[in-house]
Amino acid sequence: MENVFHIKHPVLQHLVTKLRDINTKGYFFRKYIGDIGIFLLKEALKDESLSKTSIDTWIGPGEFPVLEEEKYVFIPILRAGLPMLEGVSQIFPKAKAGFLALKRDENTLKSHLYYERVPNLTGHTAIILDPMVATGGSLDYALRVVKEKNPEKIISLNVIGAPQGLEKVSQNHRDVRIYIAQIDKGLNDRGFIIPGIGDAGDRAFNTD
Repeated sequence: MENVFHIKHPVLQHLVTKLRDINTKGYFFRKYIGDIGIFLLKEALKDESLSKTSIDTWIGPGEFPVLEEEKYVFIPILRAGLPMLEGVSQIFPKAKAGFLALKRDENTLKSHLYYERVPNLTGHTAIILDPMVATGGSLDYALRVVKEKNPEKIISLNVIGAPQGLEKVSQNHRDVRIYIAQIDKGLNDRGFIIPGIGDAGDRAFNTD
């Protein structure tokens, strides 16, 4: 899995443990996912090229380095990806967003797309936001949809995943760089990550 980057950092491990704790309620669960999203974004873009912009400073005008915010399009997979969008949008408030809603059939474990609102991505970097990669079906599906929009580059930011799902996505999308905070042991017989964090969408928004 050469295109999977497991970011092993004490702060990320700390935040993932907070997510695992069943006593972490919705507001803080969303906040920790957003914090992890910011951390992963910084890592994913550490080698990006900077351009120059003219700004007014307290001592007068000058040129300084910036990233082109408008180049990036954040695409959360609903619902669980929304807290990650809240986090990364703090860094790039001028970036666009697209949305994909996918639902996994718990019997077949196959994903189905039921809502899509993604702009044309020509000349843009698409950044997928999906907290969990279990079987890999949803992320694999999302990447196929996004590729149809002709992005210049695709990056995936993920909080927690299972080796089986990551291997599937890595093999099917070798051109996509995947940044993840935690790789767990594997999946149970229902396709849930073990030990995992539970259902991220339900826990983030206090739904059953």
